[in-house]
Amino acid sequence: MTEEPAGEEGSGEEGSSHEDGPVDEGASARKARTADAFGARASRYRTSAVHREGADLDRLAAWCEGARRALDVATGAGHTARALLDRDVPTVVATDASPAMVETAVDGTPGLRGVVADAERLPIADGAFDAVTCRIAAHHFPAPVAFVAEVHRALRPGGVLAFEDNVAPEDAAVAAFLDRLERVHDPSHVNAHSAATWERWLSAAGFAVEAVVPIRKPVVFADWAGTGAGVGRAELEPRLLEAPPSVRAALDVRTVDGSVVSFVIPKALVRAVRAP
Repeated sequence: MTEEPAGEEGSGEEGSSHEDGPVDEGASARKARTADAFGARASRYRTSAVHREGADLDRLAAWCEGARRALDVATGAGHTARALLDRDVPTVVATDASPAMVETAVDGTPGLRGVVADAERLPIADGAFDAVTCRIAAHHFPAPVAFVAEVHRALRPGGVLAFEDNVAPEDAAVAAFLDRLERVHDPSHVNAHSAATWERWLSAAGFAVEAVVPIRKPVVFADWAGTGAGVGRAELEPRLLEAPPSVRAALDVRTVDGSVVSFVIPKALVRAVRAP
């Protein structure tokens, strides 16, 4: 079911920062293009192995156990939202800027409520949720500090943020290579920030960061290449094969018979609690 949450359930215009301040028309246009691009690939994200399963997904959902109301921001195909329902969270609301993604998320998922919303301007009442999740999405956000502020606002005091995203490697050369690769794979990629940067932003917004867990989960290359809106496998693969040895080693590029089978995009899981 796709809807606008109302009153205490979410639309809550009272205290809702999505109406505050001027709107950057250029940023709005870019976000609209990104939403359209993701909508066109919604079915791919539904079947993508890196998105639909994994110990990282299980841990994010486990961090939200005991919540009565949870919000999944930038839900994509809804894998995290469904994991929350599987953990017996009674009310789960899934938001995404792409209407097609929201429809994909709620399709065949009884009890999941969907809302089309910008992650940086959530139409959610202050303190409406016990838990907020956001998984492998924030590197597409042009204003991540605004996203952090919105999550803080949407959570009740003591509420939990369970967050995961790609993070920049510590080695500057590896980080620059991976950033270029991500941009040609998917032009909607904005930036992968370091785990330390996310921790700093969360602390500044009023969160107590309780856990930062680095993840080096191999990505199946063919699966990853198929989810992008940029160039395809034929152009992406040579970039990995011809990368400097130090970069290939850092990203653990695996090949079979000269073809890339998998590589690692560093990620981090973060559990943070809104201070009382």
